[in-house]
Amino acid sequence: MATTMFRPCIDLHEGKVKQIVGGTLNDSGAVENFVSEKSPSWYAEHFAKDQLRGGHVIKLGPGNDEAAREALTAWPGGLQIGGGISCDNAGEWLEAGASGVIVTSWLFDSGGKFLEDRAKLLADKIGAEKIIIDLSCRQAGDGWKVAMNRWQTLTEMGVDLETIADLSKYCGEFLIHAADVEGQCAGVDVPLVNLLGQWTGCPITYAGGVRGLDDLKLINEASGGRLDATVGSALDLFGGTGVSYKRLLNWNQGSSDA
Repeated sequence: MATTMFRPCIDLHEGKVKQIVGGTLNDSGAVENFVSEKSPSWYAEHFAKDQLRGGHVIKLGPGNDEAAREALTAWPGGLQIGGGISCDNAGEWLEAGASGVIVTSWLFDSGGKFLEDRAKLLADKIGAEKIIIDLSCRQAGDGWKVAMNRWQTLTEMGVDLETIADLSKYCGEFLIHAADVEGQCAGVDVPLVNLLGQWTGCPITYAGGVRGLDDLKLINEASGGRLDATVGSALDLFGGTGVSYKRLLNWNQGSSDA
């Protein structure tokens, strides 16, 4: 049986590695949980040393290109890149060392309508296997809607198995933040995890609210090991007290010390 794997993340805001409360990000800033004194390359080199592949670098707003390039240069081919990705710049970021590009907002018009021709255009240009579609979402009624523009604007796209199946032809995997619980260390969105765990196609990485190893175990059990997960604000590397990086490494390696 598959096992949920811990995937690393490097979130960049105003050129620094930070952990923020996701739902608070706007033009005037964000509620910050942690601002690192260490460089983006320090984190990338750390993850490279431990061969933690499939992690992502997310540019949260403008002013992060230089920091992102620094991380990608430190581990060429080891990290995905997201934040402001479009057909115009996707190739440049792959050349800069990204293993794949994460795209959300560019796939929608300003009113939140999905532009399928753009998804096809990007897949034709760089190959679907290099694309990670970000379906980060917020609760809406009894379900979830994809949120774009730094998770501030709800689109018309619901997050369900039908949507995931329709979009899977344009990407190699999905990244899905539960934006309502992102950065709060208050527990995962269990109903969303249960839904995503029913998907048996390409990989999905879940992010949002993970407090520690028990939540990783919960995701593993609820999804039959089919979902991977990131841990942000709870992780000691980001000033958290919920779980140590070493324990997560041990978990990935199947060690009894996890």
